[in-house]
Amino acid sequence: MHNPVILTGDRPTGKLHIGHYVGSLRQRVAAQHHYRQFVMIADLQALTDNGHNPAKVTDHVLEVMADYLASGLDPAKTTFCLQSALPALAELTTYYLNLVSVARLERNPTVKAEIQQKGFERSLPAGFLVYPVSQAADITAFRATHVPVGEDQLPMLEQTNEIVRRFNTLVGKEVLTECQPILSDTGRLPGIDGKAKMSKSLGNTIELGMSIDEIKQAVFAMYTDPNHLKVSDPGQVEGNTVFAYLDAFHPDKALVAEMKAHYQRGGLGDMRCKQVLNDCLQTLLAPMRERREAAIADKRQLLRLLQQGTEQARALTDEVLAEVKGAMGLDYFSGLA
Repeated sequence: MHNPVILTGDRPTGKLHIGHYVGSLRQRVAAQHHYRQFVMIADLQALTDNGHNPAKVTDHVLEVMADYLASGLDPAKTTFCLQSALPALAELTTYYLNLVSVARLERNPTVKAEIQQKGFERSLPAGFLVYPVSQAADITAFRATHVPVGEDQLPMLEQTNEIVRRFNTLVGKEVLTECQPILSDTGRLPGIDGKAKMSKSLGNTIELGMSIDEIKQAVFAMYTDPNHLKVSDPGQVEGNTVFAYLDAFHPDKALVAEMKAHYQRGGLGDMRCKQVLNDCLQTLLAPMRERREAAIADKRQLLRLLQQGTEQARALTDEVLAEVKGAMGLDYFSGLA
């Protein structure tokens, strides 16, 4: 068994927001002190549904790098890399595609849900349909043993492990490594408008680099209990966005529990709850905003950090590709060396 290796990453289609922070960035910052960790900017994957508008992807690569540094990820402890600069990933995807049927890809619940959400049906880009296979290439090329995911991504990892088992059986030896999920202890954060998902395209996010005023404006515009008309009325905590955020971000869990009980019996106003949340988010985001401003001010340095990490990642992924080709008998010229 290899030492634990974590692979994680993001699609560069917009700046990162506090949903990303609570869902994965916070865990990555903690993990970098204990494990070998690769964080990949998945620009190729982002092109599967933005192929008609590549600038939306390329314009955000350095924005996402700045967000990584803002969140506390340290280039001395975490290896950053760019998916499109790792040619082994595309070649591995080509080999794995021969091991997976179209029917199996269409059954993948994550792909199914996204096809529905994006309204693709039969106009689905082929690259989007096969992205569980390219994700398997990513995971196996880094010999990742652990992949942080939300529950909705578990079918992707199952697909990866199916490919690993199928390939290893095919070549008669353990070449590829199966992976395990690391599940976040926080569910998906709702948008500030109370919608199920915080998403840049819906305009309901709080970005890591937002100003003091923008954060305050977002918090005070938040959706609460529509029936809580008077402070003295009992209020509902379930489905109340302000309390969902307090649960996710406030360090004093006892205070939040006390506020919930007070709100439910009546006598605690929405404005007071929002004030507590605003104070908490301002404290959390102030140092991130500073780090982000410093990072984005020197784009050449961001590029250098990304290039250095990508070179390390390329050495590793090329090595895994060579092993895969050797196991398949595709190393025709190796005897000439």
